[in-house]
Amino acid sequence: MMGYVHLILLSAFLSVSMASETFDAMEGEALVIKCPRWSSSVKITWYHTESNKIIPAEEEGSRIFSFTRFLWFLPTSREDSGNYTCVIQFSNNRTKSFNMSVQVYPYKQGVCFPSQIRYPNDTGRGKIVCPTIDNYKNATIVQWYKDCKPLQGERYFKGEKYIFIKNQTKEDNGYYTCQFTYTHRGNVFNVSATRIFISKAKHSPLPPQILFPKDKDIVEVELGAALSLKCQARLGIKKQPMAVVTWDVDNISVKYLGFSRFREKTHFFEGREQEYYREATLHIAKIKKEDLRSNFTCVALNEMHNTKATVTLRLKAQCEVGLPNVLLIVGSLVLLVAIAVSVILYQSFRVDIVLLYREIFQPHPVKDDGKIYDAYVIYPRSHTNEANFVEYFVYQIMPDILEIKCGYNLCIYGRDIYPGEDTASAIEQRMQKSRRLIILLTHQLINCKEPAYDQHIALYNALIQNDTKVILLEMEMIGSYEKLQESLRFIIKQQGTIKWKEQHTVHPQSSNSKFWKQVRYHMPLTLQSSYSAHAG
Repeated sequence: MMGYVHLILLSAFLSVSMASETFDAMEGEALVIKCPRWSSSVKITWYHTESNKIIPAEEEGSRIFSFTRFLWFLPTSREDSGNYTCVIQFSNNRTKSFNMSVQVYPYKQGVCFPSQIRYPNDTGRGKIVCPTIDNYKNATIVQWYKDCKPLQGERYFKGEKYIFIKNQTKEDNGYYTCQFTYTHRGNVFNVSATRIFISKAKHSPLPPQILFPKDKDIVEVELGAALSLKCQARLGIKKQPMAVVTWDVDNISVKYLGFSRFREKTHFFEGREQEYYREATLHIAKIKKEDLRSNFTCVALNEMHNTKATVTLRLKAQCEVGLPNVLLIVGSLVLLVAIAVSVILYQSFRVDIVLLYREIFQPHPVKDDGKIYDAYVIYPRSHTNEANFVEYFVYQIMPDILEIKCGYNLCIYGRDIYPGEDTASAIEQRMQKSRRLIILLTHQLINCKEPAYDQHIALYNALIQNDTKVILLEMEMIGSYEKLQESLRFIIKQQGTIKWKEQHTVHPQSSNSKFWKQVRYHMPLTLQSSYSAHAG
């Protein structure tokens, strides 16, 4: 639903950065959008982006008007679709601009709510908060709908801004719409907002579906070589009490074969909408001739049904090689040596090479990636009033290096999540708008028995959805990673950590230290990446 566009406004006197967000609305309803809060801002001005005309404050008969952080459409019209810009001017004359894209959908007879106007999944614990209602002062909820049908019954407790479902079941899954009224100067306007809800109720099986391999697939192999055959199947919604994905060789289960060269490993994971998957990998240490005559069958079953997919092996086609000449051999060897030296040099100086490339060629970041923040920062939060170095690092050192000197836009819990917001929804939305997830590893994080909600969501996005890269900063000497949760250990095994060492505290504000170079290397491109290396 959300779409984002990056652009930059240049001024002769001011330094400007730009972020963007899309707002979807129903034709004829009220729409109020707001510029992000900045505590040090002194002035906020709204513009029509295309015409660069200022949107004035409310006058008698105004339908579109602005006041401080807010822009009103009372009500919306089809021609309102377009881009709007809010410019925040800080006390030091620096500005930050946000491009707000508005899309107004027409009302259609017989269609309840447009599919585009949907907000992210709720927590699944029974409480469904009405989206966007905090933007409308003194709003009143008139009716809740589930899948476009009015919600009624004793199981639904209706609060001021939310409903709570008692004794949820899988039948409660669906789209919930709150319809509320907003009154402005005696005029009453309707607003509707929809979000998907998936309960944490009991599991639900689905007919097993093998995603890969396909039945009757043929895999090309070489005699004597090792081979890994993967089989992945979807088995239901949420973790299943009975779920098996395994390999048979000529209708005999691998675990009963007794051959040391056959080995099977399995694991499970949840995908979008809490779909449950299992994956089994058959490792064959050494391909033999008899394997070419065997059938390798993946079997997937749950409490509903079972299904199979069989693959066979065949030898790769062998090409005849003529007698090579000496020049070809020498040339090939020289080329291989040059490639090897280049690879070694690149591996040794990879970080400096990439940062130098960004500085010289000034590559532009990819537009329309649907993000506002360059990174969401996750750190162990202290529950005492005592100051600690980690919080000083998060609130002082990181913004000074990454935001002020390198031009990145960070989202930090406690600074960029505002009072009054639903914390769980706000965290999930901010992460969806971030290109990276920065996790600070400390002994406090390791010893925490219950991971913070933002840490849980971050690892879900990184491992399951695979749409956000993680940067791990090891702020203390952790030593063995055995006490870390398995998902964090997996990420560390894949990419390692960036270690904060004692000598960094001597000159922590230098963006060219080894530590900060590693961080900048893993961060996305920014509009200021070409000159950030000179900062500090």
